[in-house]
Amino acid sequence: MNDISVAIADDHQLVRAGFASLLDAEPGISVSVQASGGEELLEKLAATPVDVVLMDIRMPDGDGLWATEAIAADPDLGHVRVVLVTTFGLDEYIVRAVRAGASGFLLKDTEPVDLIRAVRVVAEGEALLSPEVTRYLLSRMSLGLRAEPAKHLDVLTQREREVLALVGQGLSNDEIAAQLVLSPLTAKTHVSRIMSKVAARDRVHLVVLAYESGLVSPGWLREQ
Repeated sequence: MNDISVAIADDHQLVRAGFASLLDAEPGISVSVQASGGEELLEKLAATPVDVVLMDIRMPDGDGLWATEAIAADPDLGHVRVVLVTTFGLDEYIVRAVRAGASGFLLKDTEPVDLIRAVRVVAEGEALLSPEVTRYLLSRMSLGLRAEPAKHLDVLTQREREVLALVGQGLSNDEIAAQLVLSPLTAKTHVSRIMSKVAARDRVHLVVLAYESGLVSPGWLREQ
């Protein structure tokens, strides 16, 4: 199996160097691109494809949100997974970032083991979306969006709709398996099939879909 190739975009050289040193020391992961801004990142990705991008939100010469949108819009970069790394936590940009195609969020003071896990998780097509982040995301969305039935959910079975609703609440595959009395492998298979049927980029987009289709409602948020 090939190494997971990583790009790091941050306008602070010490941050880039620290992340690169940590990840390069991990078996199966290699940092092949470093950039100080979004424009430089896109130029380098055109020449050096990667699997995962770790990117700051606030950078000069193309911030992380702009760069995430540009990556998602480029068909040649459709396989790239973006994790936004920020000191600002759950700020006002999170909904835009999810819609742009971000696969997860990390704080810069996250533990090294969690950073390494993040790279491996998103490289496998999963997403870093904790229940806390999910609640925040949906609460922000509920301020400006109205849930409407999504016609393309007609392709899902009743069981798949149940699984999608639980994904929308931020549950992991193991937690979904426990709630529905399934094996973890079966739960993972359901999630993969749902993503394929609705053409979702990743698990984060399933959360957005679950809210927009009405499977997850603001009432669930108030119960948390």
